Amino acid sequence: MLWGIAGLAPAKQAAAAEAGTATIYYYTPYKNWSTVNIHHNGSGGWTAVPGVPMEAACANWTSKTVNIAAGGTFQTVFNNGSGSWDNNGGNNYSVGLGIHQVKNGQVLANSGNPCANPDPVNTATVFYKPNANWTNVNIHYAPVGAAWTTSPGIAMEPACVGWKKKTLSLGTANGLAATFNNGSSWDNNNGQNYTLGIGISKVENGVVSSGDPCGGGVLDTIAPSVPAGLTQGSVTSASVTFSWTASVDNAGGSGIAGYDIYRNGALIKSDVAVTTYTDTGLMGSTSYNYTVLAKDAAGNKSAQSSALTVLTSAGNQAQIYYYAKTRGWSTVNIHYAINGSGWTTPPGVQMNENACTDWTKKTIELGSATSLKAAFNNGSAWDNNGGADYNLGSGIITVKDGVVTPGSANPCTPLPTDEVAPSVPINVTAVANHLTVTLSWDASTDNAGGRGVAGYEITRTGGTQGSKVMTTTTNSLYDTNLEAQTSYAYTVKAYDKATPSNLSAASAAVTATTGDAPIPNPGGTPLGTDMREDSIYFVMTARFYDGDSSNNRGGQLHVKSGNAANNDPMYRGDFKGLMDKLDYIKALGFSAIWITPVVLNRSDYDFHGYHGYDFYRVDPRLESPGATYQDLINAAHNKGIKIIQDVVYNHSSRWGAKGLFTPKVFGIQDNDWSWYYDDPIPGLEYDGLYPASVSGKAYNGDIWSTVEPEDNTCRNWGVFMNYNPEGRKVYNCQWPNPTSGMFPSQYYHQCWIGNWEGEDSRSCWLHEDLADFNTESKPVQDYLIDAYNKFIDMGVDGFRIDTAVHIPRVIWNRRFLPAAMEHSEATFGEKGKNFFMFGEVGSFVNDKWNRGSVNHSAQFFTWKERQTYSSDDAVAALEQYNYENNLGTGNQPTSTNAFLNGNNYHSPDRSQFSGMNVIDMRMHMNFGDANNAFWNGKDSDDSYNDATYNVVYVDSHDFGPNKSKNAYAGGTDAWAENMSLMWTFRGIPTLYMGSEIEFQAGKEIDCGPNCPLASTRRAYFGDKIEGTVVASSFGKADSANGTVAQTLNYPLVKHVQRLNQIRRKIPALQKGQYSTDGISGQMAYKRRYTDAAKGIDSFALITVSGSATFTGIPNGTYKDAITGGVITVSNGTLTATVSGKGNLRVYVLDLPGNPAPGKIGEDGTYLK
Repeated sequence: MLWGIAGLAPAKQAAAAEAGTATIYYYTPYKNWSTVNIHHNGSGGWTAVPGVPMEAACANWTSKTVNIAAGGTFQTVFNNGSGSWDNNGGNNYSVGLGIHQVKNGQVLANSGNPCANPDPVNTATVFYKPNANWTNVNIHYAPVGAAWTTSPGIAMEPACVGWKKKTLSLGTANGLAATFNNGSSWDNNNGQNYTLGIGISKVENGVVSSGDPCGGGVLDTIAPSVPAGLTQGSVTSASVTFSWTASVDNAGGSGIAGYDIYRNGALIKSDVAVTTYTDTGLMGSTSYNYTVLAKDAAGNKSAQSSALTVLTSAGNQAQIYYYAKTRGWSTVNIHYAINGSGWTTPPGVQMNENACTDWTKKTIELGSATSLKAAFNNGSAWDNNGGADYNLGSGIITVKDGVVTPGSANPCTPLPTDEVAPSVPINVTAVANHLTVTLSWDASTDNAGGRGVAGYEITRTGGTQGSKVMTTTTNSLYDTNLEAQTSYAYTVKAYDKATPSNLSAASAAVTATTGDAPIPNPGGTPLGTDMREDSIYFVMTARFYDGDSSNNRGGQLHVKSGNAANNDPMYRGDFKGLMDKLDYIKALGFSAIWITPVVLNRSDYDFHGYHGYDFYRVDPRLESPGATYQDLINAAHNKGIKIIQDVVYNHSSRWGAKGLFTPKVFGIQDNDWSWYYDDPIPGLEYDGLYPASVSGKAYNGDIWSTVEPEDNTCRNWGVFMNYNPEGRKVYNCQWPNPTSGMFPSQYYHQCWIGNWEGEDSRSCWLHEDLADFNTESKPVQDYLIDAYNKFIDMGVDGFRIDTAVHIPRVIWNRRFLPAAMEHSEATFGEKGKNFFMFGEVGSFVNDKWNRGSVNHSAQFFTWKERQTYSSDDAVAALEQYNYENNLGTGNQPTSTNAFLNGNNYHSPDRSQFSGMNVIDMRMHMNFGDANNAFWNGKDSDDSYNDATYNVVYVDSHDFGPNKSKNAYAGGTDAWAENMSLMWTFRGIPTLYMGSEIEFQAGKEIDCGPNCPLASTRRAYFGDKIEGTVVASSFGKADSANGTVAQTLNYPLVKHVQRLNQIRRKIPALQKGQYSTDGISGQMAYKRRYTDAAKGIDSFALITVSGSATFTGIPNGTYKDAITGGVITVSNGTLTATVSGKGNLRVYVLDLPGNPAPGKIGEDGTYLK
């Protein structure tokens, strides 16, 4: 998809011209511009956007003289400096030496100075009487013989009551066509447009006539009277209602349009139509000052009224006592956030109310809230409850040594003596699991008038460690790290909160015997084997399986995306769900899972993971207690399954990257946008979860401001620009933009992509949701490298790199690839050397090279640099682009790493490998037919450093073959044939979740938020795998029940299970080089892999969907992995007979020390 703004980049490169000058005259009525800039490449390179100002020449004309470098012609475009461009319909204007006119979209070459004989200037004054519901009017018009204004046209001005007016310059035109609108609704004379002449015209109720309906009167410039009589109404702890006496407008004025409300001097509500207002979200026991001003229809504003001061009621209250003795603090501050509000400014407020020895106190007004979060400090050291903060309610609360006691007595009031112990714990149970014993019992009770039960004392006997006493504040305990096959006895006593505490008698003893020690958990360390030994199952985590509904979230656009009933939120699947279904994936036979990005995302529709906001935090919408990302990695590794993490180096979310740069945008809570912008909550950090509602949007109160921030760099802050398709006003700096100055160039690129095969595709923005990192900048490089090193530390086995083509190869080779590999090797040694990275290089073409551009072709990224460039990364990026672009496709390196030498495997030369493998985009594009994909893939393989590492798939979460927007729908037979090819040809076979049952075949893959997810290929998959499945080995389910059992019986599932069984047992199919020499057949090839150090020599003959004859092969005994058939070759020739789409023959040579496996797996619909 192409995103960009016409005119910001040249549509094509200009040819050279002779040195000299060209004078350009531009006709301003064509675009109805008052100022004009000329943006050109007359000096050899394009001027900086928006170009240079043109000077006024005469009525309707501006001019500029341009110095031209050597050559024939140059190119130019024009703009008004406010985002409106004239670039000749995307073709740019071409001019040469001389004096030229650019008028009404045409170059009048060498036509001379139009001001020598200036055109007459005609004008038209148009009056329009709009519908009473229209508060503003635009006139969209075209002078006779000229172009229309840019929709919605230009704003008309108030004339007199009920009328709008605009005087237009028509040049030589003697009339115009016009329509009128309010930004969303239109009056176009029932599709005929209005025909108006020069002079004065008026349009009323569809009728055109002449004359001034205002009688030439004076415009309304007098403000209404100041609102008076502000009167307090109902008041609560969180809201205030007040009213005032209506203002009056001047005689003959335009009439009262509404009122603006101010709280404590800040505007809180615009355009209130009535004379009463309720302000909400306030604090209890707090004084607020309110003023009101009136506005008339002509836009005149009165002064603000006299202030009304209102004190909110007390509301709820928390009396908090904090015990300071243990920490030795002489002063204590409480830093808190009332539920629904932001945090105080650190260190908070001092707890300085009268208390007693060792205790400090603070009373906090909660208003209508019932709870708050708190942390305590002495100005330097903190007590934040171990990082979890304290959750406190209303009433009297004590916090002592980490224990919160709600509803407690005042600790400064002496209590009566308590010398009675709690009741003896009963119903004690002890259950052993491996080396852990879980104890539980019924809670004890304290005596009437006692201090209450404080906790329990557990005594353990047994084992070589002897007796041990433990305590807990709950009625359960996990006793861990015990000895194997050992009997332990436990008794439990209860103690109370008295000083000194009273201890009950011991419970009846219980015993438990531990089992064997569990297998050590390898989580946190990569499995560390060659990724070619695996097949990959690609999972969009948020749409796979819902293991924990508490982290489900619908997002800002949940209704449009099909979650109106709150039953299909965009964030639905999670790590717990993936952990629950690891055995399903293992039963399919996959030993690696590629998961969509895990970092905290931020946008209105971000479940896919590609809008990264906090690159140092896992998105909480994917995690659960006991199912963190680390837990998932560990659980997968324990089953022998690798985790490949999708990562993004190219861009952040539209709201920037936390810890690097996050912009503040213009926002306003007016009638158009109050639904979108949340009230700011001081101290609240975005986490994707708040507020906790499956239908609610994530909090965005921190991203916007109506008042321009002091450090703002975005130009024209809050200036009205136009209307969006929904008819809402759109303001400058409201949405992220690379050209507005909002994003600093140190961290982000400053342009839109104009040419997807040009240099700008590596250094400009793809889309406003994808803020393009300046990856040539060291702070950005350091930020990303450090972030992703932390995930390497967690033990992930590889990275799938999103949008890799949009970062210059030299930056990958200099910075990101070596940083990842060096960190992996330094951290994990030999295992770290097999860290696997593969990039998405979006060359969506059917040919070997991407439209002739080597810099945008997948295979290009598998090679190291072959030239020395500047040490400045930004300069080096351009040098590398130009150097390789000039060499072209015919002078790129080639490799034999994927090919056999006759029948023999040879050691591959990986010395020039960049470190990045790639998705095989050419096979993907050609997978409309397996045979087509095979021959196209084979044709490209000499241009990769080593095509045996290519990641091969039919379709994905983005596109089907041939860049189809719909999921592959070739049918079950075609899918079986595609799989048979992918699992036996070079490369790593990869399957997108659900393809094993043709899930949502033919459906649109992604419609954004504009249709229900359930109607797309990104529909929730979990319904198809409900139930349980157990798999102890790859490619086979030991047991299954529920819906997943039916899914596992699907013909393609059986097919992929057997293909995985076969591939795992034949090294030649995993890592072998291949050849088609001496072979007759369609999709037929021979493969061999040899590793003398490990004693491996595997040679196989493969044919897909049809018979083939192999000549010139080694003599010996060959055994077919599909049928078990045996053929002895004595003349170097073998004929493999096979029929049926998707069927296979895999004849493996029986070699000393490497016996052929014979038949693998059971016959199915396709393999037989």
